[in-house]
Amino acid sequence: MNGWWDAIVVGGGPAGLSAATWLARYRRRTLVIDAGEHRNRTVEATHGYLTRDGDSPTVILAAAVADLEAYGCVERRQGEVVDVGGECGAFAVTTGDGEVFRGQRLVLATGVIDAVPDLAGFDEHYGASVFHCPSCDGYEAADRHVVVLGWSAHVAGFALELLDWAASVTVVTDGRRFEGDDSEHQAMADHGVTLVEDDAVALIGSRGDLQAVRLRGGDELPCGMVFFSLGHRPRTHLAEQLGCKRTEEGYLAVDEHGETSVSGVYAAGDVAPGLQLLQVASAKGATAGVGCALSLRREPALPGEPRRAPDVDAALSQE
Repeated sequence: MNGWWDAIVVGGGPAGLSAATWLARYRRRTLVIDAGEHRNRTVEATHGYLTRDGDSPTVILAAAVADLEAYGCVERRQGEVVDVGGECGAFAVTTGDGEVFRGQRLVLATGVIDAVPDLAGFDEHYGASVFHCPSCDGYEAADRHVVVLGWSAHVAGFALELLDWAASVTVVTDGRRFEGDDSEHQAMADHGVTLVEDDAVALIGSRGDLQAVRLRGGDELPCGMVFFSLGHRPRTHLAEQLGCKRTEEGYLAVDEHGETSVSGVYAAGDVAPGLQLLQVASAKGATAGVGCALSLRREPALPGEPRRAPDVDAALSQE
């Protein structure tokens, strides 16, 4: 489809595809632009998603794409959005290859970027035995020895949370001094969490069969899983170009409809506040997609589109 779009969705992960699906169900002409840099693209299995427990994120996304393709009003394009501008009813989106797309609404589902450890074997093991989310993958750590990589104060709570499942937890601080206070030191000690202020340099074992973490001094810590907590950064650079407000934690502030502080711009998934789980991202996408679709009742239908309902609140207020 050429010309104007009702909505342009930036990001083709669970949140973006969910938003696009709901926009499609309202028969809104929708363009999804996806750079393919999904946070969990190397994870082998995702958990807790009703009817899909244990499926890989790529399988789930492929099924979502197949469902979306049943709606003729949606188009998907591969590419990176590098610039956004305009205002409600007249946004312009520019991709890395110079193409410009125009839409009446935007949905930003751009996710976050995780800080990851710098150690040999990380890429081989990430998504199989190395993870960043205890809620997502802690169950698979049941009765296993776990190493946590991190040094900030909140790592104490992160490590203690893993005791829901793990046989033992050892925190390795990348050679830095642990930043927690006396109470956090004491809490870990009271519950048997070992603190090692040394540098992890390598993961030992093959993918799916992690055996140990090697320290710079040569010692090896036997373990079956590794979790890391080095922080992450929401991808808000496009929203910042439009002037969208952020929360104190750096996420895009949204209302109950998923709309940001800038009229006509919606945000969904991990870039918005809340739990960072696949099913939550999908739900945030549904909220933003429906909110965006309903807001388009205030705009005239694009040429060739089906008739739209009126802005219901405005119509009823005139009765």
